[in-house]
Amino acid sequence: MLEIPEKIREAVVAHAQSGFPLEVCGILGGNDGTVASHYPMTNTDASNEHFMMEPKEQFAVVKALRAGGEQMLAIYHSHPESPARPSPEDIRLALTPNVCHLIVSLSDRDNPVAKAFRISDGAVEPVELKFLHPTI
Repeated sequence: MLEIPEKIREAVVAHAQSGFPLEVCGILGGNDGTVASHYPMTNTDASNEHFMMEPKEQFAVVKALRAGGEQMLAIYHSHPESPARPSPEDIRLALTPNVCHLIVSLSDRDNPVAKAFRISDGAVEPVELKFLHPTI
């Protein structure tokens, strides 16, 4: 299971909406399956069909996660025009072990859909998502 605070879910969706019609990407950090940090990244491919994170940004995020005692829990990206499921290219390029892949579909821009997956050696497995609402 991947638990994401509502505020971070909103930030990821806002990032996807702001980048439309191109794919956006980023990293979510935290511990024990609960996301605590959000790092929007630059899609150097500037494409609506695929993404590539800027290597210097990616390295800086990995350093920040380590310094903060967090792990990389998920890599996220948007699908501006297709469903929230891994494309063949997403599966082929899923090379980071032990992370979830969060995909935000904007095929219905008024109702974005987020789904998470574990991808390992070409096998795709859905991951349960839980959105945490703040308590007052």
